[in-house]
Amino acid sequence: MTSAILLVGGRGTRLSPITDQIPKPMLPIAGLPVTEHQILAAKKAGVKTLVLATSYLAEVFTPYFGDGSKWGIDLRYAIEKEPLGTGGAIAHAAAELNESEKETVLIFNGDVISDHDISAQIATHQKSSADVTLHLIQVEDARAFGSVPTDSQGRVIAFLEKMDQPITNWINAGCYIFNRAVIDSIPRGIVTSVERETFPALISADRRIFGYKENSYWLDIGTPLALFKASRDRVKARFSAHPTAHIDSSALLSGGTFIGAQATIASGATLDNCIVSEGAVVAESAHLSRCFLAPGAIVKSNAVYKDRYMSIEKNLPITFI
Repeated sequence: MTSAILLVGGRGTRLSPITDQIPKPMLPIAGLPVTEHQILAAKKAGVKTLVLATSYLAEVFTPYFGDGSKWGIDLRYAIEKEPLGTGGAIAHAAAELNESEKETVLIFNGDVISDHDISAQIATHQKSSADVTLHLIQVEDARAFGSVPTDSQGRVIAFLEKMDQPITNWINAGCYIFNRAVIDSIPRGIVTSVERETFPALISADRRIFGYKENSYWLDIGTPLALFKASRDRVKARFSAHPTAHIDSSALLSGGTFIGAQATIASGATLDNCIVSEGAVVAESAHLSRCFLAPGAIVKSNAVYKDRYMSIEKNLPITFI
């Protein structure tokens, strides 16, 4: 496995207004963009070439990641002028790979934090002589997801839409391994969903679609609550801070709070499960809980905020769903 496609073109509407200026895959988790966490995971699994399939705010990715040399990976870009869906994005991005690089491709969604063993998923794919191998995760309540039942050999037998009584609690975790023939079968330039169109069609055609089941850490960061949970889980401490951050010794930080570069936390401030971006300022005795501070945001003295997004231009409450 030497090549991968990372789908990072989504709008992230459930995270608005945070994502009005920052694409969801570039949101910071423990000081690194979600996309960087995924690039590191791909590299660990042996990926040497990775295509970022971008669309919304595509111009944000290149200045940060460049050609990928910082991470020891050949990074390429496929920009969609209009969103093409998951399938269309894969077909569009695959054009950036040469013929040998298309033989087997790792594909994963840009809004998921996962600790699953990608190398083991690749081994399962090879052992099963599969056309596609999907990472499946087990959840307590699958009603909010599409279920993916498998047979005794691990072969996927159906892709089921959301239902009140799911027949299995194993769901699609958004990381796939595709053989070249499957990628070539997806039409280019047409909006296509692999979940709703490609995978069901492959099953109907009796193609070899297998599930790789692993109950490792997995989180879809599509909502504000999930974003703050990801920060808390990845920081793995009361708080973490960039070396250039300025934090007064009397400030109280907890709940996996992260403080970005050149940010300032003044005396008496308390922050619980917050994400503070580069250059933001929290003045004296402010009290913040589950707040996202965009770059350069300023919180005044004695302010008390919970579940808020703040930037230089806006100070808007986030509505949790």
